[in-house]
Amino acid sequence: MPGYTVDAMSRLAAYHTKGLLEAGCDEAGRGCLAGPVVAAAVILPARARIPGLDDSKKLTAVKREALRPLIESHALAWAVVAVEPAEIDTLNILRASFVAMHRALDALHHRPQHLLIDGNRFIPYRDIPHTCLVKGDGRFRSIAAASILAKTHRDELMTRLHAEHPVYNWAINKGYPTEDHREALNRFGPCAHHRKSFRLNYAEPELF
Repeated sequence: MPGYTVDAMSRLAAYHTKGLLEAGCDEAGRGCLAGPVVAAAVILPARARIPGLDDSKKLTAVKREALRPLIESHALAWAVVAVEPAEIDTLNILRASFVAMHRALDALHHRPQHLLIDGNRFIPYRDIPHTCLVKGDGRFRSIAAASILAKTHRDELMTRLHAEHPVYNWAINKGYPTEDHREALNRFGPCAHHRKSFRLNYAEPELF
């Protein structure tokens, strides 16, 4: 039909295993040079309707911000947790991502019966079974919701950190290894919010 578009939510599955209370988990910021890695866990009612819900990477910042309060109000339970750079440097980024997910699950007010994890690896959480799903944020509603909460909460944090360290332009690049971020590292060196275990590729700052 001309002009007809399908709401992204209609192609996302409401559940993986019928009859179980499922929590979707995802993270944001794993590939950044600065700032925390942030994980979210979300339990959505099977019949929840959140128009426009989709993988956060497919949405504009404006759409993500509009969906955030809808997800938080429709969810049976949700939680967002950050693991800071110093702990990332101690654990390594992959393990830190799993730790953030575990802590988000700890913070849920409802105990899920099954976990849906975006990606292909996970450290088991307590005695709750889990299923790893590659590109799960584009396949299941609860993971898509978690991806949006993790992304929007992290972006908000990086914007606040930008006010303290404006030279790195985190309000725009959010700590990712963009050209402007690399240039700032070359000129000013890293700050306390940079991940020292990452390959920052910076030179000593110039002396004036």
